[in-house]
Amino acid sequence: MIKGKLATTVTQLTADRVPFALATVVRARRPTSVRPGDTAVVLGDGTIDGFVGGQCAETSVRLYALRALETGEALLLRLIPGVGEGDATPDGLDGAIVEHNPCLSGGALEIFIEPQLPAARIVIVGGSPVARSLEELADAAGYAGETRSGLPEAELSGATAVVVASHGNDEEQVLTAALAAGVPYVALVASPKRGEAIRASLDLPPELAAQLYTPAGLDLGARSPQEIAISILAEMIAVIHSDPAPERPGTGVRQASALLARPPAPVVVAASTSVDEATPETPLVTGTAVDPVCGMKVAAVESSPYVDIEGTRYYFCGTGCRSAYASQHDPDSVAR
Repeated sequence: MIKGKLATTVTQLTADRVPFALATVVRARRPTSVRPGDTAVVLGDGTIDGFVGGQCAETSVRLYALRALETGEALLLRLIPGVGEGDATPDGLDGAIVEHNPCLSGGALEIFIEPQLPAARIVIVGGSPVARSLEELADAAGYAGETRSGLPEAELSGATAVVVASHGNDEEQVLTAALAAGVPYVALVASPKRGEAIRASLDLPPELAAQLYTPAGLDLGARSPQEIAISILAEMIAVIHSDPAPERPGTGVRQASALLARPPAPVVVAASTSVDEATPETPLVTGTAVDPVCGMKVAAVESSPYVDIEGTRYYFCGTGCRSAYASQHDPDSVAR
């Protein structure tokens, strides 16, 4: 159970809609300094708050926590001492990923890593019965429904959908801003005739105005506000899950990738594009590197120890390997 300051951190991150991964030790074999239940929070830049083992264990947790944030899927990480052959692989039927950690002095750890991604935002403009029904239904379906009387451009950031159900109040302004911002699903509750008139009045290129969904919702024969809300939510789900553009706000993998902090990538030694082979269904963006001293696989991010030598950045599992490499190859190098 998360306690103390870390619990406050988790509450604040959730309230601020910041994605993070929760790493919890579920099993530990001596000798080890951690106990089952020890927990840490891993942010999108690889920063770790909490304790799930020493520096070497943290290196693996950072790498796989970033993967979990990218894929949106939880995983069980098993850390055992020694050098393994090739990449980490699933371990039998239990689905654990085994990582051979050459830095561990002994013992073994099992750590459950679970991504905590903010619910996709659905901004509903208007106070009609359809608007109120859509907010209730969206919340029940696991989305973050927000009803507004208007929509300042600042509130478009990170929105997955904007639905206007205001019956003529500032419709053009809101729809223009949402479509121009690239919100994946923008819809207007209106009759077919009025919807087309609103589309034609938008101060947007025709190809952008064509992305407006009106009348909002799938044609289900809906009549009541609740039924119309169901048809709108169904159409929105179909749209956002078929959107091929990973850089646009959305849910799951797309949303996590858009929110993660990604510093400019320097030259990386032995870097790859993923922890293991990426697939179209689970595109990974965190680069990996191999510690040139111990051979451990680490995340190529700013929060990992590194040293810059003659324009090349080398990443390490910890400060010990970094210091040893720097002192041997370039005592005056820039290290972090």
